[in-house]
Amino acid sequence: MRFLTDRKRADGLGSAKTGTDHHWHMMVTSVALVGLVPLFIFTFGAILGSPYEDVIAYYRRPLPAIIAALTLLVGFLHFRKGVQTLIEDYVHGFARKALIIGMICLSYAAAAIAVFAIIRIAL
Repeated sequence: MRFLTDRKRADGLGSAKTGTDHHWHMMVTSVALVGLVPLFIFTFGAILGSPYEDVIAYYRRPLPAIIAALTLLVGFLHFRKGVQTLIEDYVHGFARKALIIGMICLSYAAAAIAVFAIIRIAL
């Protein structure tokens, strides 16, 4: 029979002290996306189906380029936090750490590539 204290039984199962910060980050990015996604759809829909030259000229204007860059950047940051939560809830052991590191690298790389592409078009 093992004699464990309550603290020993709960060790590793308690608060990581980041739940409030994570929830606040998710709420802020959600609210930002509520405004940005309709703006992105409105600006992207206006140019959808146009020839390549017209699309490039359209995204050289500051407003569509800024809306697209902000939407993609905030979207990938929101994605990172959401997928991190899924991995933390359902994956355990070394795979958990490896997947979280891989997902963070993937989301930041995708965000950087998206913003770089928009900057490249805009300039």
